[in-house]
Amino acid sequence: MNNIRNFCIIAHIDHGKSTLADRLLEKTKTISEREYQDQVLDNMDLERERGITIKSHAIQMEYLHNGQKYFLNLIDTPGHVDFSYEVSRSIAACEGALLVIDATQGIQAQTIANLYKALDHNLEIIPVLNKMDMANAMPEEVKDQIVDLVGCKREDIIETSARTGMGVDEILMAIVEKVPPPQGDPEAPLQALIFDSIFNSFRGIIAYFRIINGTIRRGERVQFFSTGHEYNAEEIGVLKLKQEPKEYLEAGNVGYIISGVKISAEVKVGDTITHVKNPCDKAIEGFEDVKPMVFAGMYPVDADEYEDLRSSIEKLKLNDASLSFQPESSAALGFGFRCGFLGLLHMEIIQERLDREFNMDVITTVPNVSFRVFTTRGEQIDVHNPSGLPPVTNIDRIEEPYIIAQVITLAEYVGAIMNLCIDKRGTLKNQVYLTRDRVELTFEMPLSEIVFDFYDKLKSISKGYASFDYYYTAYQNADLVRLDILLNGEMVDALSTLIYRGHAYDFGRKMCVKLKELIPRQQFDIAIQAAIGAKIIARETVKAVRKDVTAKCYGGDITRKRKLLEKQKKGKKRMRQIGNVEVPQQAFLAVLKLD
Repeated sequence: MNNIRNFCIIAHIDHGKSTLADRLLEKTKTISEREYQDQVLDNMDLERERGITIKSHAIQMEYLHNGQKYFLNLIDTPGHVDFSYEVSRSIAACEGALLVIDATQGIQAQTIANLYKALDHNLEIIPVLNKMDMANAMPEEVKDQIVDLVGCKREDIIETSARTGMGVDEILMAIVEKVPPPQGDPEAPLQALIFDSIFNSFRGIIAYFRIINGTIRRGERVQFFSTGHEYNAEEIGVLKLKQEPKEYLEAGNVGYIISGVKISAEVKVGDTITHVKNPCDKAIEGFEDVKPMVFAGMYPVDADEYEDLRSSIEKLKLNDASLSFQPESSAALGFGFRCGFLGLLHMEIIQERLDREFNMDVITTVPNVSFRVFTTRGEQIDVHNPSGLPPVTNIDRIEEPYIIAQVITLAEYVGAIMNLCIDKRGTLKNQVYLTRDRVELTFEMPLSEIVFDFYDKLKSISKGYASFDYYYTAYQNADLVRLDILLNGEMVDALSTLIYRGHAYDFGRKMCVKLKELIPRQQFDIAIQAAIGAKIIARETVKAVRKDVTAKCYGGDITRKRKLLEKQKKGKKRMRQIGNVEVPQQAFLAVLKLD
């Protein structure tokens, strides 16, 4: 155990985590030149295309130092705020962390958020200053920021360039010398923490674990603590670039287990694995259940694919424990699921993965957050869906979740960012100058206001320099109304939203204008209306496609033309009664893009 080191890489998005991981793997010869490609740990096409890490990946490296062989278990983590749950799980399985900071940008919001998580778990922090080869690097300024934040010595900060490979040897030496070896007793009853799992259509569910105490051997009977189910450990091993089977694994190691589990609900991330014959006393306290922040309905385009969608979402949930779902039905879209996500990017990624990995075409409704409704009878109802709102006469008050948002930006953008946050009903709580030209702003604001386009707008008004992180605080009273969209007098429940009363009129008008562009013209007029209760607040009309029935009348009396037009009018009226309006998928997504 003295020769094992478990560490993770934490940083803000785009600070060079995956590139640094590539260099570490090359230096320790974990991957051959033939296997090498950029972002080698990002094995999803989606991750490569977008240049972001979505999943945390574990891999073992072997490193020779002073004639001794060390086993380094690296867990790479995502940087985007929507995937902070992945980061918390990786941190729970490690003893040390490389804190990677971009020398051209300095410390950003997500860096601070992830650092606090690591410090809560008493991890040894190794500060790394990346991108030193860039012409616009500011090493001295950024070092001042790191010393202020971490409280380390200036000479402890390792200067590197993940692109050129400079400083990678010092990082490996620092990991061996500074990160403590794992604590644990190989002779004690088995205690192993599951920190991830994947679905393999041939082998069943493969769980990734970190052994805290005890030893596990191939073929032993094991049980999962939360379900109590028993399994045979058919194959165990360590995670190299490919899975490498072993006969046994001892305390402190990170590995995988294949036990022929076929039902996804039986493997829970954060669960404990132990022996059947000699079980441990209690489960490991690793990390809490994740709370979804954004809810949206997902419906199959073809109603017959409902069961296929269910099994696809279950398999995805194995690989992404922060996704939650429950069945629901809609008058407009039939049967589907109400899914909970950590944010809009998370929702977009899930939709994309359903399409690519499972070939599922889904319609997603307008995302919203979870509200608490208190009725006049004194009941409390959690509402995830606007159609679940009780009648207005029965509502005493509605509460919505609030968050504390931390924005770190350059001083010149403070005014524009304050305006944006105040427009989103935010209140400024604190303003701290970290350095001469870097400011940390703290706002309290409703979660529903940042769900749609807050992150995009923040990036555009700060020219990409502002960074953003948030955490949930509590529910507060809110003046909300339900905004419905009617097509020819019929409500489309998938387009309903719960919205702040002051923003409802503006939003309703924009929705109508947008839908007018997107809904194809029919043989009859389509009235698009936005309504609050019985009150119509905006209206647009999609004009009918008309045939020129009077084209064959030349000359003669006007009554001949009038007669033909009246006949056409009656036909249109009849068609309108029996015709139905198809709402294209773009219409549901357009609501997110409303400016």
